[in-house]
Amino acid sequence: MLDTKPVSCKSLGDYYHVDGKLLEEQYVHFLSDYMTWDQREHAEEWMLFEENLGEYISIDETALSQGELYTVITNKAAKGKKGALIAMVKGTKSEDVRKVLERISARKRNNVKEVTLDMAPTMERIAKHSFPKASLVTDRFHVQKLAYEAVQDMRIQYRWQAIEQENKEIELGKETGMRYIPEVLDNGDTIKQLLARSRYLLFKPESKWTPTQRRRAELLFERYPDLERAYELALQLGRVFHSTKDKGLGFTRLAQWYDKAEKAGFKSFQTIARSIQSHYLTILNYFDNRSTNASAESFNAKIKAFRSAFRGVRNNSFFLFRLSNIYA
Repeated sequence: MLDTKPVSCKSLGDYYHVDGKLLEEQYVHFLSDYMTWDQREHAEEWMLFEENLGEYISIDETALSQGELYTVITNKAAKGKKGALIAMVKGTKSEDVRKVLERISARKRNNVKEVTLDMAPTMERIAKHSFPKASLVTDRFHVQKLAYEAVQDMRIQYRWQAIEQENKEIELGKETGMRYIPEVLDNGDTIKQLLARSRYLLFKPESKWTPTQRRRAELLFERYPDLERAYELALQLGRVFHSTKDKGLGFTRLAQWYDKAEKAGFKSFQTIARSIQSHYLTILNYFDNRSTNASAESFNAKIKAFRSAFRGVRNNSFFLFRLSNIYA
């Protein structure tokens, strides 16, 4: 089976012992169709492939080079292959993206039935204006991610406290002439190490813990019961999306979780609860078709892999040309 991974001109040059830079210049100007590409003049600002517009689409942002953000609209039906890329616009300003999408006729845009997106207000404005007949679906994984990030934020705060306590005890030891010996738990961790090494287990359900992680979690929750409560809250939010198929029931279960988050007294979870309240209509739309933004995230990962294969992006326009050849 042929290897279809992209290869840089430099790699080809190294392999065949020729000047890779010269080979790249020859490819750009003579061997490829780049110089006659109909979108070359404006590619760095925007690209549009309206023939790829489908009924179910995703909208997301991605970093192309040096943190430069682009808004990307993709067709879910293409499953990340040829025909997936609908539009790519530099920046995330809703006005700029809307101007590009308005080049597609209103009749075609009105045929879009569903748009999945994250919780960014700019993305929602783009979707509402450009695809007025479509149902907007907030990606469930972005909602869950907020909860897991809140748990990690608590863990990091406790770790800073442990580091500060250790520093104080070291200073006290120097003043009293006594050597500081940190407390070592039965699994071999110090308190500071316990908090640092618990990062990954807090992203996973208990059923997926290894025996080592299970013991570490027991020691962690024994000392920090609030962290256990926050971890359980994050898991419960995930279960709402995973186990609920009816929209009405989803509304009830999200309301119950909202109530628990408010009563828990954790500031970060109260913030998440208010975010859910602000986006509850589009979050509830998930239960209609159980649609997510996974295809957009996958597409972003492919762009990053493509960029990595060429060791970064030196010529944005030509990079976008090659990207469009594969995905548009």
